[in-house]
Amino acid sequence: MGDSTARGGTFFPARTGDPAPGGPPQRTRRPRPRPGSVATHLVLSLGALVMIFPFCWQLLTALKSLAEVSRVPPTFLPEDWKWSSFDEVFTALPFREMLTNSAINTVGRTAGQLVFCSLAAYAFARMRFKGRDLLFGLFLSVLMVPSSLLVLPQYDIIQSFGLLNSAPALFLPGMFSAFGTFLLRQAFLTLPRELEEAARIDGAGSFRIFWSVMLPLIRPALAALAVITAMAAWNDLLWPLIVNTDPEAMPISAGLTSLEGQYETNYPVMMAGSLIASLPMLLVYVFLQRHFVQSVASSGVKS
Repeated sequence: MGDSTARGGTFFPARTGDPAPGGPPQRTRRPRPRPGSVATHLVLSLGALVMIFPFCWQLLTALKSLAEVSRVPPTFLPEDWKWSSFDEVFTALPFREMLTNSAINTVGRTAGQLVFCSLAAYAFARMRFKGRDLLFGLFLSVLMVPSSLLVLPQYDIIQSFGLLNSAPALFLPGMFSAFGTFLLRQAFLTLPRELEEAARIDGAGSFRIFWSVMLPLIRPALAALAVITAMAAWNDLLWPLIVNTDPEAMPISAGLTSLEGQYETNYPVMMAGSLIASLPMLLVYVFLQRHFVQSVASSGVKS
């Protein structure tokens, strides 16, 4: 009986390696990291450093003097840490007005694409009508047209409306996109039709089903489209330079180009302004990163 243990009136042979009753608990060995996992983390860490380095260089350049920035070979850390460039950028440009214009442009484009692209995507994905697939194919053909070819007709439309040098001129042409429609259509296609059938049995109409049932289920795709559109609108350069010539009507992306002189450029002030201008988009991406990755990963599940 010395090598058996009584459990509930039944004797079971004692297992080799079991701790003695009342003895110290044995330590569980932690699994050793696999070489492939270590290599993956090293590569990802290196990639993170590569992505962060431009922002670090931008900040350090903004803290240098103009003479130190022009030095050859360049120095990494500034000899004299100067924070005056962040004040000069607000005096060299109407910086607050430009930030406001960028915010209006970004919000207008993003809101417009979320509304119009979601409506069009729902129609292409869930409604049945004659010529739907052909119309959607023509729709996607717009993606093959370079955006620079659309600048002249869009400018004529804005000019005919008398909207030059105004905030609506920045975001009106960008309130709809074929890419956004395609992205949201793919998200709608992943939803089961039983949801619509159950809603119709309860007496809901098409718009009620779209707004209350289907749209909340594609929030990750909406977040992804919001991030993509917001970043494109915030960084847009060509279109604002064409429709707006007044500095107070320009967004920050176009306003920063005026800091580049013909013979000399104040790089510390330019870097300070660029750093301030990039912070809002970094915060937007940080807060919506999970939805962005989830939607892009699942956008091609069903076609």
